[in-house]
Amino acid sequence: MNELIEQAQQARRQAYVPYSHFAVGAAVLTDDGKIFQGCNIENGSYGMTICAERVAMFNAVLAGYHHFKTIAVTGDTHGAVSPCGACRQVMTEFMHADDQVILTNLNNDIKKFTVDQILPYSFSLKDDPIK
Repeated sequence: MNELIEQAQQARRQAYVPYSHFAVGAAVLTDDGKIFQGCNIENGSYGMTICAERVAMFNAVLAGYHHFKTIAVTGDTHGAVSPCGACRQVMTEFMHADDQVILTNLNNDIKKFTVDQILPYSFSLKDDPIK
């Protein structure tokens, strides 16, 4: 867990945040122990901005991974940072309901949740009427 949080904090330092100045880092852990990092990347057209959590997950997908057992997210917040709804939904795509989400900040406040706890009643492939 500590290494995953350290990797998220390292990724946070690479964030491109000229507009909000709110840097976030994330790191995902695959089943075979590989770690993929992500940082948030802003754009003047705010809709083009992407969160650290999705960058980390998409980096892992690019490398051929489609399941992550843990994600750690960190930011410079008073309490543990909290992922946006879009990132939570993407987590449900690549993580099981009982996989771990670790939320932290620069003061090492840590909160642990399962994917199901941070997004109860989420839509997933099990809900797809075509399947």
